[in-house]
Amino acid sequence: MAKRERVVRMSVELPLWRALTGYRVLTMIYAVLLAIFGRDNFGQQRFERPWVAVAYLAFLFVWTLATLPKVRSAANCTKRFLVADLVVALTGILLTPLADVDSQSFDGPTLPSIWTAGAVLAFAIKGGWRWAAFASTFVAAANIIQRGEPSRDTYHNVLLVWVASIAIGYVVEVARASERTLARALEIEAATRERERLARDIHDSVLQVLAMVQRRGAAIGGEAADLGRMAGEQEVALRTLVSSGLVPPTRVSEDAAEGAVVRTVEVDEEAGPADAAPCDLRALLAPHAGSRTSFAEPGAPVLLPAASARELAAAVSAALDNVRVHAGPDAQAWILVEDEPDEVIVTVRDDGPGIPEGRLAQAEGEGRLGVALSIRGRLRDLGGTAELISVPGQGCEVELKVPKAPKVSRGKAGTAR
Repeated sequence: MAKRERVVRMSVELPLWRALTGYRVLTMIYAVLLAIFGRDNFGQQRFERPWVAVAYLAFLFVWTLATLPKVRSAANCTKRFLVADLVVALTGILLTPLADVDSQSFDGPTLPSIWTAGAVLAFAIKGGWRWAAFASTFVAAANIIQRGEPSRDTYHNVLLVWVASIAIGYVVEVARASERTLARALEIEAATRERERLARDIHDSVLQVLAMVQRRGAAIGGEAADLGRMAGEQEVALRTLVSSGLVPPTRVSEDAAEGAVVRTVEVDEEAGPADAAPCDLRALLAPHAGSRTSFAEPGAPVLLPAASARELAAAVSAALDNVRVHAGPDAQAWILVEDEPDEVIVTVRDDGPGIPEGRLAQAEGEGRLGVALSIRGRLRDLGGTAELISVPGQGCEVELKVPKAPKVSRGKAGTAR
């Protein structure tokens, strides 16, 4: 089944940058309209030096539109731009008394009005609460200087901007920490799924061969016994490595403001015709039929995607391996295939002694992952289930269910045999 690497950049900041872009445009329009129509509402007459207000607002209009690309993402919003943007806001505040001398006597709006908060919010989203405190302090100082004799409302507005910007900056920092935690969790999950896939392949090949060499060597004796002993030691070491595994270090972006990055290897749903074409499951299971294994199948083809059919057949093979190893060479096994409208059910049953209570948990501790990976792990990845029913002295039954339109599962921890 084809694999591909997907790079996911997770960032809760992107909606904030989009909101800031809209805020800057709307507040710029508001500042212009307020200067034209709204000053009488604050008890202020027209500007004594209208050319100062017109020049500044024209510049603010051009600056806001020209810098829209700068506030679309953290990568575009550089430190140099933030400083320049703050200077534009501070200049507008300090130019207000020059445009209207009487502005210091009223608590009316400054030339940039509430557009100034956009410059402070850009600092908060880019650098967190410390950057927000830095920018809002300069804005507060400029407002106090502009008022000359600030009133209670002036201090109230200054404090509101200062607290709000710091709060937003703190929320952004918490969001970044959450993104890094989520990226780490997805990284561990992806590594676990890949380790389980490799463990299944190793269990179906290398570990089985090592176990057989150990048993045959012990039976033959002599130098073969030594060879079997070494094979047994390597089997234990390999099982320990497979069951423990290593988790790669977290891959995060160099700039934390860009959001956390995680690389996952997942099933490619567009792998091509070879994996998408339906396959008759009966053809893959028929070779298991023999003197000790009975195979019952429907009269019509049992069609599954080729990749799903191969994984299901491998799970059946692992179940039969468990029968031969744990139930003994004389045990009889039965394979039953049922083709339901929405799923395919394969049942593997034997007449062996069954599984003693607690054996699966013990096997998991010993690193024996036959049921956990080769059977349950495969079915889980196909979006299906594997149910094991065993009564001591009455054999064991494994029921495998696979949906005909399987969904790739992200995987959960299983048990082992």
